[in-house]
Amino acid sequence: MMCRVNRALMMIVLVVGNSAVAAPSFSNPPSMVPEVSNNYAAEITAPTIEISPPSQSRLADLVIHAISLIGVKYKFGGASAQSGFDCSGFVRHVFAQALALELPRSSYAMGRLGVTVESDELSPGDLVFFNTLHRSYSHVGIYVGEGRFVHAPSRGKQVEIVDMSDNYWKKRFNGARRLISE
Repeated sequence: MMCRVNRALMMIVLVVGNSAVAAPSFSNPPSMVPEVSNNYAAEITAPTIEISPPSQSRLADLVIHAISLIGVKYKFGGASAQSGFDCSGFVRHVFAQALALELPRSSYAMGRLGVTVESDELSPGDLVFFNTLHRSYSHVGIYVGEGRFVHAPSRGKQVEIVDMSDNYWKKRFNGARRLISE
């Protein structure tokens, strides 16, 4: 397991090292009191993202921090490495720790932030969304490069890296959003 993690970290450092990206800063943070509709879809207004000068190290920190949490157990509603993560709790934790960026609590609300990214234009740090509960944007992960993403999967499992081309994920892919722009 440790060998796989070290190999993955080296791949990420190589991929991230070749990318110049900037971290967003919010001039007006999004409202954290969403209206809830019948399908549990939080309705929020996408914030304005101001791009700061490119910083490879901030993106590398984000991806490396996400990968460092491989093996943390899944916990519904979980938002810490000590107690476990659900998918949105995991993503929210990583962005808060690596970029000091507070994201909404639900995967659906996260899917309304940033800009849409086509699957063939994904970059490490992009959010990837899936329909796993018969609802669009019901699952979220962080793209790490080479067609793979890291996420907190489901009960009884642990944070892991998986390939987006696996049949299960390929069929359920809803789209991707970029919160960090070049």
